[in-house]
Formats: sequence, structure tokens, C-alpha cells
Amino acid sequence: MSDDEQLDVIAVGAHPDDVEIGCGGTVAKLAEAGWRVGIVDLTDGEPTPVSTGPEMRMAEAAAAATVLGVKKRITLPLVNRRLMDGWDERVALANVFRRHRPRLVIGLGERTPLASPDHWQAMQITDAAMFYSRLTKWDEKFEGTTPHRIKALLHYSLGYEPFTAAPAGTVMMVDIGSTLEKKIEAVKCYASQFPPEKAQLFDRVKAMNQSYGFAAGVEACERLCSPRPFAVTDLMGQLGLGRPL
Repeated sequence: MSDDEQLDVIAVGAHPDDVEIGCGGTVAKLAEAGWRVGIVDLTDGEPTPVSTGPEMRMAEAAAAATVLGVKKRITLPLVNRRLMDGWDERVALANVFRRHRPRLVIGLGERTPLASPDHWQAMQITDAAMFYSRLTKWDEKFEGTTPHRIKALLHYSLGYEPFTAAPAGTVMMVDIGSTLEKKIEAVKCYASQFPPEKAQLFDRVKAMNQSYGFAAGVEACERLCSPRPFAVTDLMGQLGLGRPL
């Protein structure tokens, strides 16, 4: 893939493994359907206690991307543990959006209390970068890339407990029954983050997705939220009721 080839969807995380945990099943399902999906990690996620360094984490991220079927994975040179919403951070992500011109961005949607504050900063950076992506008469600020208006934004959650409150907005459940195992396989690629003593996380993530699925009447779901209401043009199809009799 060329450096500026168009992507249909870009999912953004603060660190490698955020997207896999938060919306990996959705990413895999979109990729299986033929959509061109990319992942942007704002940082390399290092240092961490078990990893031997960025090279190990990047190898894990590449393996997870292959499992999910994404077309391109980009790691921006922003700093783990010190990620802050600022001009340089906004421009770095906006350049990716302007270069790859996605229709949909899926990003973090909330704070994660007692976990990394980078997640909340990533939400602010993503929202701002979407705005910067469409600005005209400012091309010199964005490496000469042309403006691009992204049509839709969805938020995912990293709270992997079934009763965690949803991010603000219109909630939707994405049926990931067919890609749940692929999602868990992608998360397991991060051996540096989830060594044997943390293996219970895989069951917790799976149980969360299954609980959402049971509530929606399917095997497993991921919960996504739209910060804006959206219209349904095919009500019966959206409800899975097929065509007219």
C-alpha cells in the first residue's frame, strides 16, 4: 500500500492494544467485509514492565494487525505516559487523516479512571485532528496535504467491565459474534502486556462482549457510541427484518 492510499476507516488508540481491546471485533468485521481499515497508535506504548522495548511492542502490533486484517498500521512518534493534547499532536494525526482520507474514524471515547491518562488525551487529540483535517487555506501547516472532511466519528470504550457506563452519545451494539475469537487472538498477540499472570483479561474481555451480545440477542457485541444522532434510512433492514413480504 502506498503512503497516501485511501482508507475507508481509521481506528485510533493511544497505545498498541487499545484498538484491539476496544473495537477489535468491529475492525475485523469491517476488514472481512472488504472495507479498507487502518489503525493509528499515537504512541509506541513503551516503556512497560515486561516488554524488552519498542521493537517487541511493534512486532506484537504488526502481528495483531495481521490477525485483524487491517491494511495499514501507523505509529506516531508521540510520547507514551506524557501524551497531551497539543498543537503538534493534533497536526500529526490530522496529517494522517488528510493523507489517507477515511470516511469513518473510531476513537477513544472516555476517561479510564485508575488507568492511563493518555486515553483521555487521545480522545481530545482525535476530535481536534478531525476538525483540523477539513480546514482550508492552511495546507502549509499540514505537509501540503489537501483538506478532507471525515463524515462520521464513533467512540469505543476501554472499560472492560459489563456495567461500565457508555461514553456519551447514541449507543449502538455491533454484532461481532463471527469475529470475537479473532479479536481475542489479536489481543493475545501482546504477550508483553498480558503475560500468564494477566491471562484472566482475555476471559474478562470476552465475557464483556458476550454480555452485550446476550442483551442484544446475539452471541457477542462491541458497544460503540456516536457523539451525534444519526438517521436510519432502512429501518426494517437495520432491525434485521429483511425485505417486504
